[in-house]
Amino acid sequence: MSKVYATGKRKSAIAKVWITSGSGKMSINGLSLDQWLGGHQMIKRRVLQPLNLTKQDTSIDVVAQTLGGGYSAQADALRHGISRALALFDNDFRSILKSNGLLTRDSRVVERKKYGKKKARRSPQFSKR
Repeated sequence: MSKVYATGKRKSAIAKVWITSGSGKMSINGLSLDQWLGGHQMIKRRVLQPLNLTKQDTSIDVVAQTLGGGYSAQADALRHGISRALALFDNDFRSILKSNGLLTRDSRVVERKKYGKKKARRSPQFSKR
């Protein structure tokens, strides 16, 4: 019974993920997936995608700690972490996860604000006279 650790990231959210062979239990920040995400069914489905693709949803236990960002970015970071951990857990899963784009870190982050601008690119209103 091996324990595998991986880190997933998205925007400013980070997910520390540990997976072990078990019965399909999930614990995120000490809560179950339903308690942690509430009624967000699409986001829950997105988190479980790597487990469903590799058919490990009932044979692997996931324990995760998330921090930073909002719940959606944390969920995507968790998905990335689970994917990376599964790839380390069994090398056969790597090709399945890679072909579905789950091992790629989504590098889009918020652009920084520039001086003289209201936001990153929004200029102050122009007045001709």
